[in-house]
Amino acid sequence: MTDQSRREFVQLSAVGALGLGLGGFDFRPRRTAPMDLLILGGTGFIGPHQVEYARSRGHRVTIFNRGKTAPEMFPNVEALIGDRDGKLDALLGRKWDAVIDNSGYVPRHVRDSAQLLKDNVGQYLFISTGGVYAAFYNSQWPEGGVSEDSPREKLAEPGSEDVSKYYGPLKALCEDEVVAAFPRTATILRPGLIVGPGDPTDRFTYWVVRPAQGGEMLAPGTAKDPILYIDARDLGIFCVHLLETKTAGTYNVFGPRGTLTMGELLDEALAATGRKATLKWVDGAVLEEHKVHPFGLFPWVWPGGSAAGASHFQRERAFRAGMPFRPLKQTVKDTLEWFRSEPAERQAKLRGGLPPEKEREILATVR
Repeated sequence: MTDQSRREFVQLSAVGALGLGLGGFDFRPRRTAPMDLLILGGTGFIGPHQVEYARSRGHRVTIFNRGKTAPEMFPNVEALIGDRDGKLDALLGRKWDAVIDNSGYVPRHVRDSAQLLKDNVGQYLFISTGGVYAAFYNSQWPEGGVSEDSPREKLAEPGSEDVSKYYGPLKALCEDEVVAAFPRTATILRPGLIVGPGDPTDRFTYWVVRPAQGGEMLAPGTAKDPILYIDARDLGIFCVHLLETKTAGTYNVFGPRGTLTMGELLDEALAATGRKATLKWVDGAVLEEHKVHPFGLFPWVWPGGSAAGASHFQRERAFRAGMPFRPLKQTVKDTLEWFRSEPAERQAKLRGGLPPEKEREILATVR
């Protein structure tokens, strides 16, 4: 993402966060006294939304990172330079009301920051992942959906810091480090698929952009298959809201509150792009035969496959705590506008979804 396009989507996000007439979305939590907030990260995908929303609420924000990703993004925000791996000196002797940890992946790093800050910060909010749950690894999905109390996956190689291999189990251990340092004021958020403007993975963006390319388009499963996700802007709002209300605890951060389907997502995308594509629904068993990864077409997962439970999470606890969820139409529209504002080389190849050759291969077998 270029600095200019990043600024544009952050500005759009700030307006959306305030609920100023965009798609009927409105979330206006009660006013609160200004806080001093520390964000570990702040310039990646979800960080800018947190920074902008917190500032729109009158809070004073400090960001801490290596200064390598979009260092000029927030010229009017205090930026501390350091590294989670043993270079935390910039945090010494400082006090904040609360911290948001976006960049903790290795338990040792999280332990170091949490222990350093525990006497100088009131609340520690850690961005974890829905991938901590054991069900993702053993396919034993609880009846009624995965709850915040469902078993987490254990690290198969104790002491390993291989995030690419053990992302979920390492995040679970990071959670433990936060709770150990902040036993009464730790807030753990476990999001699933995070979507919206600025998404570097294109997993959701693929379904928004692909219909504009026209032709016959593979649609996975059936139109009634449920989907779950969270808009990064709503995640940012929820983070700040939990700090304003001093709400601790663990939350599955998925939406919607009711049901959204793959058919609804693709219908909104078709409407936004002029209905240039024709959908061809392909059974999950066929996709499995073609070695499409169980999570390769997120937010869709095959209800008949080993990953079926990934579309069924208990999430009422987060909604009761004040988590917003903007209309699907708004997320689709804003994601499409953001992606079309990106440089041509960025738009040339989507990073998620089905590669064109794979889509053609599968469609050829089902005609």
